[in-house]
Amino acid sequence: MKKRIFILGMISLFGSMHAQRIQKGEAQINVGIGVANGWGLPISVGVDYAIHNDITVGIEGSYATEKYSGDIKGSWFGVGANGNYHFNTLLKIPNKWDVYAGATLAYNSFSYKYNGSDFDYFDGKSSGVGFAGQIGGRYFFTKNLAAHIELGGGSVASGGKAGLTYKF
Repeated sequence: MKKRIFILGMISLFGSMHAQRIQKGEAQINVGIGVANGWGLPISVGVDYAIHNDITVGIEGSYATEKYSGDIKGSWFGVGANGNYHFNTLLKIPNKWDVYAGATLAYNSFSYKYNGSDFDYFDGKSSGVGFAGQIGGRYFFTKNLAAHIELGGGSVASGGKAGLTYKF
């Protein structure tokens, strides 16, 4: 019986915290693990700032490494800027949910090592600036903490990513 009361109390506590998506003038930190074809599990860290209740701008950095057959090891680093439109107002979605879409402009740098020596596997054409779109969503468990999932983006992790968001 005590266990049931505790669980109901925790549900009530989390439900009463008025979970809410980012609003104008607020910022949030996003950390996640991505999906990348042939690049291991990219990790990413980013910050978003709300310039309007429905529009955020942000920066993000990502890193991944993968060991291939033999002595070949590939590393990737990406850094970019993004902008997102949040559909909550338009679609009348409750604020504990955050549904968005946008675009990212990122610089991606790839490097490879074979037997400890750097070499250019793609003839200098692998690194550079990339432009891509993304769609995603968040669910706020508390006023400041959410889980997020995103598809797309301007990096090698373009397949998608998932992680946590902390709003401050």
